[in-house]
Amino acid sequence: QVQLVESGGGLVQAGGSLRLSCAASGRTFSAAPMGWFRQAPGKEREFVAVIKSRDGTTAYADSVKGRFTISRDNAKNTVDLQMNSLKPDDTAVYYCATDRNYGGSSWYRYNYWGQGTQVTVSS
Repeated sequence: QVQLVESGGGLVQAGGSLRLSCAASGRTFSAAPMGWFRQAPGKEREFVAVIKSRDGTTAYADSVKGRFTISRDNAKNTVDLQMNSLKPDDTAVYYCATDRNYGGSSWYRYNYWGQGTQVTVSS
């Protein structure tokens, strides 16, 4: 089993920055892809970013490319999401997720999820 706990959310003005962190426990973390997803009220959960374990390959949604950066520290069992130039459209609950094998953008294929952290961007 893998347990994930997110932190770092909050309220920020448009153009500002936040850094989210996800702490993981469980022996599969170091070998598993880690992803960030978000869900705004009334909308479907959507992919934000993912980072692979072995080579550190990253992928981003087009809507956040160039503004968000995902990184991981396997020694600390953490994965972070640095969010810059935030926009009101980035307002959502942000979740980290992992799966033993899958490292793509389809949220329904991830088996382990954190409880989420709220990010609110005011205009």
